Amino acid sequence: MEHLAAMEERLVTDRLRRKLEDVNVAAKNLLDPVQDHVNFNLQQAYFKCAYECFDRRRRQEEINNCVEHCSIPVVNANNLVETEMAKFQERLNRSLMVCQDKFEAAKFQKLKTDAANDLESCVNQAVDDNLVSLPHVVDHIKSSFSIN
Repeated sequence: MEHLAAMEERLVTDRLRRKLEDVNVAAKNLLDPVQDHVNFNLQQAYFKCAYECFDRRRRQEEINNCVEHCSIPVVNANNLVETEMAKFQERLNRSLMVCQDKFEAAKFQKLKTDAANDLESCVNQAVDDNLVSLPHVVDHIKSSFSIN
């Protein structure tokens, strides 16, 4: 009986891992235009701006300050993406912690068979709920960068 429960738990774990991979794929697909904007538009503008900073009439400190000033839009953009995605990840993690807590409680009550299925159901619901919010997070980021 224990062997069967362990196999079932492994199957559930594999399905949960695939479900979480779905979140990564969705995030990557939704963030591709944002990353493209940062990597090409903002980075290109940064390098053009920084290039203009190198003038023999300037002191090294002035050049450094100029280059640093040019990097501000790229740094701000990266910080915004990181902050928004960290918030999303935190919300997802909190949802998954609730599922984990329910699973642990069910295991203590000797309801192992149902516990694994309940965990899977809870995780699926948590992931689906958070996936619904992901496009809104990305839209917020895009609107901050004026990306259509």
